[in-house]
Amino acid sequence: MEIQSRVGDDYTTFDIRGRLDAVSASQAEAALNDAIEAGASRLVVNLAGLEYVSSAGLRVVLATAKRLSRRDGKMVLCELQSGVREVFSMSGLLSILSVAESEATAHSLVTA
Repeated sequence: MEIQSRVGDDYTTFDIRGRLDAVSASQAEAALNDAIEAGASRLVVNLAGLEYVSSAGLRVVLATAKRLSRRDGKMVLCELQSGVREVFSMSGLLSILSVAESEATAHSLVTA
């Protein structure tokens, strides 16, 4: 898994590529938590390059969303590939998380 961050005016964007599974979940969780601890309260998580997500990866995403919510923050996922979208859908997370088709739309939603 690769994870990169870009800081925008009012939000931070994370690009996650590869596999988000039990092996890589702790790395993703650390990167997201570090950003939150540094003061980021609005995150866009671009999953265009994510090929696979396991339950460990879903847990990281959900835990991050909950952590931000407790701090009056917000997270928007975007550009989910069909297989990844299906996993999020089957887990019921699509109904409780903010998801956008494009990164531009996600930026608009996270700053609204």
